[in-house]
Amino acid sequence: MKLFKKTAIAAVLSGLSMAASAMTPIADEGLSQVAGQDGVSIAASLSINIGSFVYTDTDANGGSISFNNIGVHGLIAGTLDIINQATFETILANSFVTFPSTFYSGGDVVQMAVPAAITVPTAALIDVTVQSIRMGNNTASFGSIAMNDIDLRGTTVWMWAH
Repeated sequence: MKLFKKTAIAAVLSGLSMAASAMTPIADEGLSQVAGQDGVSIAASLSINIGSFVYTDTDANGGSISFNNIGVHGLIAGTLDIINQATFETILANSFVTFPSTFYSGGDVVQMAVPAAITVPTAALIDVTVQSIRMGNNTASFGSIAMNDIDLRGTTVWMWAH
């Protein structure tokens, strides 16, 4: 029985050592040749409420105007990908964006995007509302403002270390 236990323990330990030796690091060049699913999808349902935004004129005759109960509501859906330096530089070369070399000096980049092809129902697009607009300390409102169907599709943001 003791021999059986020792043999079983030896088999388990040798199996673990073989599994550990099978895990080897892959260089970026080798990893770029690996096919499969990449990136991460992100979705957020916005529900932002701002109590007020107040503009104050500091002249001797100045006054103020306040935008009250501001709400931002809607859906944002996007992707998160790691792109290499060559891909990022191609994107930059084909766009109006120019970074000084002290700002972007090369390397991989995290790309966050709201794809143009993503399907978002019109009812889920971002809306901004201002419930009342008041002058000074007056409680009477000039009315309200609404900005509807703000569409962020096609927006891209990049992030990198430096």
